[in-house]
Amino acid sequence: MAINFSKEQVINRLLFENPWWQSNKIDSFYSKMKRREYFRLIFPLITERKIKRALILMGPRRVGKTVLLFHSIEQLIENGVNPKNICYFSIETPLYNGIALEELLNLFLKNNKKSTSEETYVYFDEIQYLKDWELHLKSLVDSYHNVKFIVSGSAAAALKLKSQESGAGRFTEFILPPLTFHEFLSLTEKEISIENVRNKEGLYKVKNIDELNEDFIKYINFGGYPELSLSEAIQSNPERYIRNDIIDKVLMRDLPSLYGINDIQELNSLFTYIAYNSGNEMSLEGISKSSGVAKNTIKKYITYLEAAFLIKVIHRIDQNGKNFKRANFFKIYLTNPSLRSALFSPIKKDDEFMGNMVETAIFSQWQHSFEDSLFYARWNTGEVDLVYLNNKLKPDWCAEIKWSNRFAENPNELKNLFSFCQKNNLSFSIITTINIDKKVNIDNINYQFWPASQYCYSVGKNLIEGK
Repeated sequence: MAINFSKEQVINRLLFENPWWQSNKIDSFYSKMKRREYFRLIFPLITERKIKRALILMGPRRVGKTVLLFHSIEQLIENGVNPKNICYFSIETPLYNGIALEELLNLFLKNNKKSTSEETYVYFDEIQYLKDWELHLKSLVDSYHNVKFIVSGSAAAALKLKSQESGAGRFTEFILPPLTFHEFLSLTEKEISIENVRNKEGLYKVKNIDELNEDFIKYINFGGYPELSLSEAIQSNPERYIRNDIIDKVLMRDLPSLYGINDIQELNSLFTYIAYNSGNEMSLEGISKSSGVAKNTIKKYITYLEAAFLIKVIHRIDQNGKNFKRANFFKIYLTNPSLRSALFSPIKKDDEFMGNMVETAIFSQWQHSFEDSLFYARWNTGEVDLVYLNNKLKPDWCAEIKWSNRFAENPNELKNLFSFCQKNNLSFSIITTINIDKKVNIDNINYQFWPASQYCYSVGKNLIEGK
């Protein structure tokens, strides 16, 4: 049954959500938080006014979207924007239920005695709670030329945005992924173990590799989410935090409401299976046999989970770097290794699944840039973990992601990698280790052994800085 809230109640809520109208400052709860590296990338899009578009900030739950929005409001005020020209709405607030976006906008303008001729910034947070929000937002962008609209949405909003074309030419999408290892160290003030010096291959120097490895294992277990990274209390029970606040809300609320999924248990079982086997090769046939779920249903669920930013599928190529005509086999990675740790249990350095989680962690760094160019190679007699195909669909480099010193001590065991490099005329390849850093040249091909934690840090930092 609908509840009719008074205009006064809505205005009071507006005043509560926008304390800077009186104090010229955002709430100290947000201002004392350290800014994510992504802030430097998104803020120019917020202040861009030459192109008339709304900015859509998307990403998994709990990666810091709302905090980033408040940090941008803080920066706008510091840049001299009138605080009363900035308005924030949390659309999931029950008071706003049933109120159109334009009506909310006009309430703000009238309350602050503002006209639409002034340069204004309006934020709609968690916009997926509003039905047909794309249509409403497109209309606002077309009608209010001096208002910059910034909206955020979790999984459901991102899925809906991708499934409709309402915002074509009107929306600019920005995806905020889980924390990189570099961001995790920065937030937890552990980056002191890294020197701000890198070699010609882009690898940052490390002062103490054993200390970095300890932090790397913490990142794998707890590092994807800012709140989890910073709270020992939450780390003591990550299952409750991640499962209740992140996984369950996506699997039991976002995806079922968006796609009309009736068997939530079936979806949950599939995700649990994928999480347990992150980084392993899979097939629809194999998953169907293990789960008892029909292949067509599995295919749909995988698409939904990928669009919800929980998983990423990468496809297989052969020994010659060519795609298979029938993509029967693929690998699925969690977008964040701490998802697995929360579902099952945190892992230790000698855990049997550590290799898979190291591979998942390193792949999760690459998702911050050109993930669609990453593949794995497998043929009858061998496999290579990671291959990057250039825009001509030719292998540019490849890597073996290991949590072991074995191959650094016995390089001749890497016959599959040698064969792949020779067949594809590659002059350089990466093999990760636990703590060994050395280079080996075999048949004029340089094989670089790097500690996995050092490589993971360097990939994440270089990709963000490269943007």
